[in-house]
Amino acid sequence: MRSVTYSMSVSLDGYIVGPDGGFDWTTPDEEIFRFWIDEIRDVGVHLMGRRLYETMLYWETADQDLSLDAASLEWTALWKPLPKVVFSRTLSEVRGTARLASAGPAEEIERLRAEPGTGDIAIGGATLAAEVADAGLIDEYRAMVHPVLVGGGVPFFPHHERRVDLELVETRTFSSKVVYLRYRVPR
Repeated sequence: MRSVTYSMSVSLDGYIVGPDGGFDWTTPDEEIFRFWIDEIRDVGVHLMGRRLYETMLYWETADQDLSLDAASLEWTALWKPLPKVVFSRTLSEVRGTARLASAGPAEEIERLRAEPGTGDIAIGGATLAAEVADAGLIDEYRAMVHPVLVGGGVPFFPHHERRVDLELVETRTFSSKVVYLRYRVPR
């Protein structure tokens, strides 16, 4: 069965976006960008909310930018054809290989797991991840922890009223002092 993963960059104080809506502190250096390129290779479909979808739209046409470096072109070549499911109450259409969700996250994940396909079902965005987590559907949490305190904003882990025990699977410290943490939900 396909795993559901939630993976985002996060400040040390637990936010994916700061109080001003900024996330410039998550800009990856070459080593981290290479890591994300390798991670996206294992993704079969990416589920995201409207805000993340709109942020990632850049990559739908980035390959037309002649000044892009080789790593950015490689990321674009992997991201563009990747199937995406967008959860939005305000968008009426999406572009590229994206489609608007026709059901709630739990139903979409159930359908994706039943369909033939390979690769993880990746969740992007804290609001969507919170709903999927509440349904007990996240198999792995992957946090790229940046050495910065932003003091508020959108939390990586929205407040839940239930406990979830996790099993540490992998850690990695990058030369930029960013720490990758990968946890599995024991089943």
